[in-house]
Amino acid sequence: MTLPSAPCRLLISGRLWLLFILTFSSSARATIQYAVFLDHPERHLFHVTMTIPDVTGEVIVQMPAWNALYQIRDFSSHVQQVEASAGSQKAFIEKVDKQTWRIKGTGTIKVSYAAYWDEVGPFASQLNAEHAFINPAMIFMYVPERRGEAVHLQMPEVPADWIAAGAALRFVEYDGSVRVFGGDAPSYDALVDAPIEAGKFEEFQLTGIRPDIWVVVHGDNWRKKQVESDLQRICQYQLKLMGGAPFERYTFILHLGKRASGGGMEHANSTAIGAYSDEYLPSVAAHEFFHLWNVKRIRPASLDPVDYAKEQYTRALWFAEGVTNTYGSYTLVRTGIWSKEQFYADLGDQITELESRPANHWQSAEQSSLDAWLEKYSLYDQPEYSVSYYTKGQVLGDLLDILIRDRTGNAKSLDDVLRLMNTNFAKQGKTYRDSLDVQLTSETIAGGSFEEFFRQYVAGTDAFPYEQILALAGLGLRTVERRKAVLGFAMEHDPNGLFVISTVDSEGPAAPAGLRAGDVIISWNGGEVPRRVERWLQEQRAGDLLKLRVRREGKEISLEFRLGENKETVYEVMEISHAGEKARHIRQGMLRGETSAIPVR
Repeated sequence: MTLPSAPCRLLISGRLWLLFILTFSSSARATIQYAVFLDHPERHLFHVTMTIPDVTGEVIVQMPAWNALYQIRDFSSHVQQVEASAGSQKAFIEKVDKQTWRIKGTGTIKVSYAAYWDEVGPFASQLNAEHAFINPAMIFMYVPERRGEAVHLQMPEVPADWIAAGAALRFVEYDGSVRVFGGDAPSYDALVDAPIEAGKFEEFQLTGIRPDIWVVVHGDNWRKKQVESDLQRICQYQLKLMGGAPFERYTFILHLGKRASGGGMEHANSTAIGAYSDEYLPSVAAHEFFHLWNVKRIRPASLDPVDYAKEQYTRALWFAEGVTNTYGSYTLVRTGIWSKEQFYADLGDQITELESRPANHWQSAEQSSLDAWLEKYSLYDQPEYSVSYYTKGQVLGDLLDILIRDRTGNAKSLDDVLRLMNTNFAKQGKTYRDSLDVQLTSETIAGGSFEEFFRQYVAGTDAFPYEQILALAGLGLRTVERRKAVLGFAMEHDPNGLFVISTVDSEGPAAPAGLRAGDVIISWNGGEVPRRVERWLQEQRAGDLLKLRVRREGKEISLEFRLGENKETVYEVMEISHAGEKARHIRQGMLRGETSAIPVR
């Protein structure tokens, strides 16, 4: 998006100012116009106006059924008060199905509605007295057959003490009481691929990087120098790895602190990330920034173009997400954010996760990708029913990298596969054929067939030959039996930043003590809930006392119980001290991101 070339500077009210802009610019440029109003943010209602020019007879508008997550979430369920007009006359409008409306009229049609959102990002949208976060696909309708047309966005009534930011959103006007922001996008798809943050936030630019990378932070409990340093190292390394920036300007939107949720969502020229503290940020940021190439530009044909109306199936998420995880971990160790011991520990954790799930024996990486739309069901997420394409794909990425390095004497690597796919597909505006083109590109780089590897381990469910392949990089795998303390319950953040019990294990220690799903934790052993509960658990022993104070149905209740115990088999990756020269060379190449032919002696 770019600013209008000649914004009008009229000191009149925001809504009148907008009507002036819409009236005159729509006739001049005939673009679909959107305006979103943030007045009375405490009501959590985004008021939207969509102006559609050049309508003949009737027009169909729809709300996306999904975006950000591979889940049908029916954003139309958040919509209310849909009205339409043609010129000065009210237009006939009828709802056709759960996400579609038909409007009768000719000329310029204006659609207005409200969308209620108060859910913590980055996979949702939120409007409250503190800030607004917008995933545009969750609040903007579209005309199905006109998605490719240029669109214009205005935010004409941003509170005077707020600012707004997005990948290409720009400040337009301040009339003394409200601020106006706006921008243009070449299509609806581009518009909704650019999230927006508005509120009182801190914004800064990463120094020493071109093109510009900006960081927007809403929240607390974060250290600016640490965040800036981590992001600089991540971005500089990946830009060098992939041969330069595919963007003109990039924006990190960060929600940090107690009220943030976890996770991140990639976008074409930005990312939105939520983290309880900045300790969690590097691993998420390294993953999301690499999506600039893998997913956003190196794109599987099965996901292009986006179908907002229904599920869109792909077998490529093991590569699109899982191998992006591979590069998240590579980035952290190659930049020094992680030590090599942390890298090994992470790889061991991924293998442990895979091997602890019975479904690993029957659900392939491709099937896990295909079944992504089932992830919203709690039963499907159980170990007996599924494995994660993130986890399986990350391990596949590491194993494939080692094999390429071994076959080429460390002259080539998985890095070269990503760069060649960037050249052959992303830069040519082409999509790739799911696993097939990943296999063919790997074969081009390695100079030999990977048909068996992809048939057995990507499309199939053969047991991964960990020891055999890891040994080629001078690495070994061992199993350790461990006893670990367990809570007997799971919890999640609600929109207000509170910890809410989501599930209670009926056979665990918390259930007999009276803990229930829906309880809100007020205190944890007399203090706050630990920032990293898993780390806290590692420091505890089975039988240690946990005292909780919870709120239930308006009443506060004190509960206490002793931590339970689980026995688990843990996989640990370690260096082989007697590894040969070739294997040591490959290992260093992986850790440092280097390739160089091993000299023949």
